[in-house]
Amino acid sequence: MHQYDPERAPNPEEWLELDEQERIFLIEEHHRHSRAKLPNLTAHAVFHAVVENQIAEGLEPVLRAMARLTNEGLTRHDAVHAIASVVAEHIHDLFKTKDDATTSQARYYAAVGRLNAKSWYGG
Repeated sequence: MHQYDPERAPNPEEWLELDEQERIFLIEEHHRHSRAKLPNLTAHAVFHAVVENQIAEGLEPVLRAMARLTNEGLTRHDAVHAIASVVAEHIHDLFKTKDDATTSQARYYAAVGRLNAKSWYGG
């Protein structure tokens, strides 16, 4: 795999064969070439990578969210951003709560399950 396009799902096997830094680099390169104005390109790419990893691993709540969001009119790229916003909120919450891993995972899955295009545009 030599390039990343957020509008096309990477081949899961090829994606997961890459080192995490290679994934992040490919995402950064895409955003550099698209001249996206981002406050922190690397942080942005890391969140993209987390979502793409979850998709490639077949994480059902994330797969359902991607399908729902794109069916509601979001581009694949915007759907990745919407899910990444839930990931960011989840990580922030991890620092504030004392939930065990099972509870934390359930909270993340529930948040991804509530995500829709209207809430993303409104948020």
